[in-house]
Amino acid sequence: MRELSHLSEIFDKYDTFVIDLWGVLHNGIELNPKAIEAVEKLNENSKKLIFLSNAPRPSFKVVNFLLSMKMDKKYLSNVMTSGEAAMHAINKNKFGKTFYHLGPPRDTSIFERVKKNKTTIDKCEFILCTGLFDEHENDLEFYKKFLKKHTSKTLICTNPDLTVHRGDTEELCAGSVAKIFEELGGKVVYYGKPHSEVYNMCFNKNEKVLAIGDNLRTDIKGANNLNIDCIFISEGVHREECKNDTDLKNLLKKYKVKADFFQKELTW
Repeated sequence: MRELSHLSEIFDKYDTFVIDLWGVLHNGIELNPKAIEAVEKLNENSKKLIFLSNAPRPSFKVVNFLLSMKMDKKYLSNVMTSGEAAMHAINKNKFGKTFYHLGPPRDTSIFERVKKNKTTIDKCEFILCTGLFDEHENDLEFYKKFLKKHTSKTLICTNPDLTVHRGDTEELCAGSVAKIFEELGGKVVYYGKPHSEVYNMCFNKNEKVLAIGDNLRTDIKGANNLNIDCIFISEGVHREECKNDTDLKNLLKKYKVKADFFQKELTW
């Protein structure tokens, strides 16, 4: 693995760039200007851009969010979310018909077409987890108690991330609840990085792909699973764990992943 000063040093080796959003292109509040410059340069060089996000909502919602942050619409023709992939399965009743929604009200767009099948946790066939309840957004103990009696059901996790940074504040994601459910003995089906289904919706096997992301568990692990090259952005979700080169090497060992390159932030 080597530190990459500029993406321009290596970009011409690749056809397709699979880029994470939160932690690479933005911090939940504003766009990262250096990363946006990299996107502009890749686009000018006719590279295929795919923005792949572990967002528990349909792709169009994420596009609207990026547009609200003043991202240029011309870059947003290929946006795929974990929520989009999960939604296709839910609409086909892949895990049963009736479900219980575990997550905040803002995520209801994921089951818009099948909302009539939403029911209580006691009556449901499966649990659809998009995140944490607004009133229990920092209390993982609540979910241990709440889910304890329901481990016979499958939990569908629409965002495998454990945490994310909104600005400088760390927030828990659906992956944290899924992890608890597994520890209780329940079965979880994950949609999103690092699982291959979501990548299969993005590119063909004959494309030369470079993945760029800030999460070792999802972005970098996903790239490793598919045997594609990757850049690890160290100032993202792991910023507190990664203060120097020694930390970085230890982190890669801890998460059992390898990265071809690393940058503090995506820089052209």
